[in-house]
Amino acid sequence: MSSLPNLTSNYAEVFPELVKAATTASSPEPKLIVLNHQLARELGLDPQWLATDEGIDFLLGHQLPDSTTAVAQAYAGHQFGGYAPLLGDGRAILTGELTVDDQLIDIHIKGSGPTPFSRPGSDGYAALGPMLREYLVSEAVHAQGIPTSRALAVITTGRRILRETEQPAAVLIRTGPSHIRVGTFQYVRAQNDLELLQRLTNYSVQRHYPDATGSNPALALLEQVVDRQAKLLADWMHAGIIHGVMNTDNMTIAGHSIDFGPVAFLDAFDPNAVFSSIDFAGRYAYGNQPVIAEWNLARFAEALLPAIMQPGNEQVMSQDEAVRQATEAVVAFRHSYSASWAAAFNQRLGIPQADTAEIGTELLEQLRATNADFTAFFANLADVARSESIPEDIAPELATWYEQWLRLQPNADQVAEHNPVYVPRNHLVEEALTAAVSEHDFSIFHALLAAVTDPYERKDAAAHLEQPASMAYSLHYQTFCGT
Repeated sequence: MSSLPNLTSNYAEVFPELVKAATTASSPEPKLIVLNHQLARELGLDPQWLATDEGIDFLLGHQLPDSTTAVAQAYAGHQFGGYAPLLGDGRAILTGELTVDDQLIDIHIKGSGPTPFSRPGSDGYAALGPMLREYLVSEAVHAQGIPTSRALAVITTGRRILRETEQPAAVLIRTGPSHIRVGTFQYVRAQNDLELLQRLTNYSVQRHYPDATGSNPALALLEQVVDRQAKLLADWMHAGIIHGVMNTDNMTIAGHSIDFGPVAFLDAFDPNAVFSSIDFAGRYAYGNQPVIAEWNLARFAEALLPAIMQPGNEQVMSQDEAVRQATEAVVAFRHSYSASWAAAFNQRLGIPQADTAEIGTELLEQLRATNADFTAFFANLADVARSESIPEDIAPELATWYEQWLRLQPNADQVAEHNPVYVPRNHLVEEALTAAVSEHDFSIFHALLAAVTDPYERKDAAAHLEQPASMAYSLHYQTFCGT
């Protein structure tokens, strides 16, 4: 490339009240660890150029177009149920947006050093292991067709930082439709500035929901976000994703997954599964996630209420009526989630939709009772459908279920298409990160990355990546935010 990519600072220019200028920390000895060639090309970037010194400087935010202003974004949020009036990007910087197919795509650096929003005692940096985890998990989520931020690159900076031990510092370059969060609206609502709230509402509609119509943009935005989040949560639940930190500042308005620090995947099916080291009470347990999503959306509705009440200069709605309509919009989450869950379950089981509810409910009960591995069970369904023979080593309760299911003549090709064989199993992720960080061996990481980004096609050479962890490992496994 003969010039720097054409970044804009659209969000920063429209909302100077919601950002502060920020500078990425220097990188004494930057080294490109992993680069997403496919994503780079989708963004209109040249992967070969990105791997040059100039390209790495661009990714790190050290060399940006003169017209671009790198910023940290302000937001508030409920963290584990407790409201924090100001959080903001404490170790992340938005360097700008690319325009791809007429859509703005954020270029965002995580682990870039202290910002004006850094918490007391925080250095703003990130360690290599957590950044590789985010890269691996977000690309696995994308490969399953689940809306998510995506990883463009991981770069070590040449710094050493102290966490539990001294570790190499690294940054993650991630992309996404935007980084506007429920917490962004909560922050604006707390400013008691109706004009700013209406402006953020209109911007969010125009950027993410241009087809939303009606005389009340705030109510339309709420309805659209509720619907997208319901579909996203159904996707998470079917994938066995446990986000681990579903605070309102980690729920995006665009309806995509974000922030994968403590994310883990189910081993044995257990609605009470919790892996995050900071989720002491199990607030964000696997089975609680849909309920928490609706709770978060209620907080979003509260933030939007003044804009719902006064959508235009001449139109004013009573508070009681605004609350009623906002409540209806939030409660609609349940129907949308249930419909999305049922449709996906129908695809996974490959049977007529009318039969899915009863036999699906029975399956989940048996998976829980038998401690069956979540991913392996569904991954093997297609082979059972093709052979029409029940595995010999299966628990008697599941054998009975298999008999009922086979009588419905499941479509084996459909089953195979919707049940991944490979996911970032927790023990495999840890093995890959340990080898990469401690032994400078990235072969395990790349082998796992290759499998989880092509997750539906079984490969003989990757048979070991299908094996679940021991029950003892799963019971004691914990994830960490990496801060």
